[in-house]
Amino acid sequence: MTTNVRKIAEKCNIHTNLACPPKYNEPMKEHTTFRVGGPAALFIEPASAQSLVDVLTEIQQQNSEYFILGGGSNLVVSDSGFDIPVISTSNLCTIETVAVDNSLLLRCGTGTTFEQIRTYCFQHSLGGLESFAGLPGTAGGAVYMNARCYGASISDVLHSVTYLQQGTGEKLTTETYTFTAADWEYKHSPFQHTRHTILDALFHVRHLTPQEQRQAEQQAQEHIADRKQKGHFSWPSAGSVFKNNRAFGKPTGKIIEETGLRGFSIGGAQVAPWHGNFIINTGNATAADIFELTKYVMERVYTATGFKLECEIIFCGVGAVCPSCPSQ
Repeated sequence: MTTNVRKIAEKCNIHTNLACPPKYNEPMKEHTTFRVGGPAALFIEPASAQSLVDVLTEIQQQNSEYFILGGGSNLVVSDSGFDIPVISTSNLCTIETVAVDNSLLLRCGTGTTFEQIRTYCFQHSLGGLESFAGLPGTAGGAVYMNARCYGASISDVLHSVTYLQQGTGEKLTTETYTFTAADWEYKHSPFQHTRHTILDALFHVRHLTPQEQRQAEQQAQEHIADRKQKGHFSWPSAGSVFKNNRAFGKPTGKIIEETGLRGFSIGGAQVAPWHGNFIINTGNATAADIFELTKYVMERVYTATGFKLECEIIFCGVGAVCPSCPSQ
């Protein structure tokens, strides 16, 4: 452990409001749905949005890099883990309704889970977010990835985002982004490949009549049941590994299955026997296993069809940022 990391921990423990004391060598496999990943040299859990700002300020004063962790549902962390601070947003989960320009909006802290959002909407007779019921990630992560579920993208219901931006001299400023359609594409957001840190997001919702509420809850439960039936929660995984591409003429999972890869394994990582676009951890997979299997699937599909699959999950410190097709 570097002196830098130790100093960051001590300063954050004294000068910031944390949900619990900083943790050293925290296993990242405990914080990702794939259940892989080595230790984080330092793991910090801010207790509030202001605490997050304070933590980032302390880290920047030490000239250290850092990693922001949401729900860990679309992430593969390397087996060696992180030698920089990891900041968890798990306690940044406030929810409230607000009215802006005659629109009813739901403000969700970046670490708010979609189970928390579903419960809040049900309790307050709010609709508009049913398509995302059962999504294992967080509000911030869904915005960052422009999550898409059951025909709806998070950008379809997004009003605005509050985020932190590094300004001149690395000073943090709080900024507001207002939704602009041209900035968003299928599973792509303007926050990807930036240093912006999402603090909260506002989503369009509406009040429901009692009958509409029953219908909305039924729809949400159907989506959750469908995810279970498709095996989303049967084994540790990150859900869909590759994006769908309309130009291919069929879902990516179907293409992988037709290539004969369903059930194929490398180490403890396996293409799910029931779905070509899932890779699962059968119990002892390493991040390297998942990376190599992902790369192998891309190469096999490219050789068989000429299609270049685009990886959806994020690899941190494993091989490359993402596996690539042979010609890329």
